[in-house]
Amino acid sequence: MTRPSFKQLPQFVRYLMVGGFNTLFGYALFALLNWVLSGLGRYSYLLAAVLGNVVAITVAFLGYKWFVFRTRGHYLREWIRCLGVYGSTMVIGLVGLAILVPILEHHLERPILAPYVAGAMMTGVGVIISFLGHKNISFRRTISEEDGDLQTPEAG
Repeated sequence: MTRPSFKQLPQFVRYLMVGGFNTLFGYALFALLNWVLSGLGRYSYLLAAVLGNVVAITVAFLGYKWFVFRTRGHYLREWIRCLGVYGSTMVIGLVGLAILVPILEHHLERPILAPYVAGAMMTGVGVIISFLGHKNISFRRTISEEDGDLQTPEAG
């Protein structure tokens, strides 16, 4: 019995795989940037989150485009939509960090870990919001204005 190839897996399973990679990548990048920028002041974790998100969004966009929704062309249009979805998610994440970090600093035995714990907590919220946004906004079915072809992401 042969194993199915990555492209034969259902769309949501591919989303979880690409998203899982990108979640680990994005969180690791946030943690690294938080550590590198920590000397900039008390709120350096917010700068780390913004910078990390810009890189992680671009990596995620390419993974979702090529492997999950498998759309062709329209890179700029879809990337801008993807930025919109992730931008909304990022704003929610930043607000969540700003609320959670001070709370966690008072409750954790090691307050220095508060930004890391809060970042991990906000990741779950971001996964749900971003899947719905990508499915319905970033890579939705559109009629190409240039040639009238229907861009159809796999229904799988």
